[in-house]
Amino acid sequence: MSARRGVQTVSSGSRGVGEAVGASPGEMAATVQRVRDAVKRHSTRFEHAIPLIASENLLSPYAKELMISDFHSRYAEGLPGERYYEGNEQVDEVEEICLALAKRLFRCSFADVRPTSGTVSNMAVLKALAEPGDLVGTSRLADGAHISSASFGAFGLRGVKPVYYAWDAERMTIDVGRTREILRAVRPKVCLFGLSLFLFPMPIEELRPTLDEIGARGWYDAAHVLGLIGGGEFQDPLHEGCTVMSASTHKTLPGPQHGIVLASTEDTEVVRRLQGGAFPGVTSNHHLHAMAALAVSLAEHIEFGRDYARQTVANARALAQALHDRGFDVLAPNLGFTRSHTIAVRAEKEGGGEAVAKRLADVGIISNKNLLPGDKSPKHPGGLRLGTPEVTRVGMREKEMGRIAELFDALLHQGKPAADVAREASELKRDFTTLKYCFAAGEAAYRYYDLVGRDPA
Repeated sequence: MSARRGVQTVSSGSRGVGEAVGASPGEMAATVQRVRDAVKRHSTRFEHAIPLIASENLLSPYAKELMISDFHSRYAEGLPGERYYEGNEQVDEVEEICLALAKRLFRCSFADVRPTSGTVSNMAVLKALAEPGDLVGTSRLADGAHISSASFGAFGLRGVKPVYYAWDAERMTIDVGRTREILRAVRPKVCLFGLSLFLFPMPIEELRPTLDEIGARGWYDAAHVLGLIGGGEFQDPLHEGCTVMSASTHKTLPGPQHGIVLASTEDTEVVRRLQGGAFPGVTSNHHLHAMAALAVSLAEHIEFGRDYARQTVANARALAQALHDRGFDVLAPNLGFTRSHTIAVRAEKEGGGEAVAKRLADVGIISNKNLLPGDKSPKHPGGLRLGTPEVTRVGMREKEMGRIAELFDALLHQGKPAADVAREASELKRDFTTLKYCFAAGEAAYRYYDLVGRDPA
């Protein structure tokens, strides 16, 4: 080894650390500006787009403010009042507020807001409730389950073995009768309810006697429908038979990208294991800026969540009906298509989910391809998943859902030029670029906050 400019470098002719990180004058400033420009273009793109991703939403101004606060720079391992770091008095205060708001909104006795995402929340629950080798009930990916319940996801990391429920593809929910037989025969330790393609409530109350019979704990993954549950527009898992509910906090609950674990139990051992699952199980520091933003989002949902959840579901049903009326194969028409924020469209005749999602994105309508029952390839599925959280957040209602369906029809059925559809989509979005259902409503939804006011060069 030889030293050059205070940095050790390899003398064998290979590039050393100092050489690898060296930059020509202005190069890194230009790189920083390039990143900023890309993010600005992204913000502008979505300001003009019609976003129909079921798993995305927009932060309120007060929540966004906290995401760039000094909380971002700090550490707070452990629980409030029991930290491993000093200087956490205000962090403790905010976290206690956040926990109290979560318990109030979801009418439960336990909350932990340290998981940093929905998948991390699921990992915390698995750490708490299951041991490697245990059997855990779940749905199949093709039936709408999230990848964290797959062998290559959180289930595999914990070493648990999935037991798959029987599925009713017509009703897009669990087949209760056949699933009872499976559970009695196999007797899993934990039963997970929850989906990534979430159209209808899970039959928890119908299966609760069977769970009690075999001694299985009910666990609900509410990532997609947390805001609907909090707004009283879906089911109430913790009062229907589930001990634990995990979730991300940025879908129908329009909060930061973060996670949460909730429970309704007096069992102190379960509480202890859930807390240990969160820390030190799957988190160290728990992203304090996002936790603070979550506190704001929970408070706003207590204030505005019922109206927001009601309109989100109404918009989803209106969009589904309008697409169905225009010849699209929207799933579950006999059941009103959906009772959530999400609809599913079988798009084989339009070219398949992958091709259709790309065509829509090219005209400014953002969606995603999705596995549907019967699909074989997750990379080339026949389905399309559409959601209404974000378009509702910026004030769209049933009338606009009809106009969105007209754009789908014009592009995918009538063969209207993509440039014309793109222009019409942008014109539709023009009046819907400010936030609703929050404090400081009316603020720009897609504003890029230029904190420095000058370029880095």
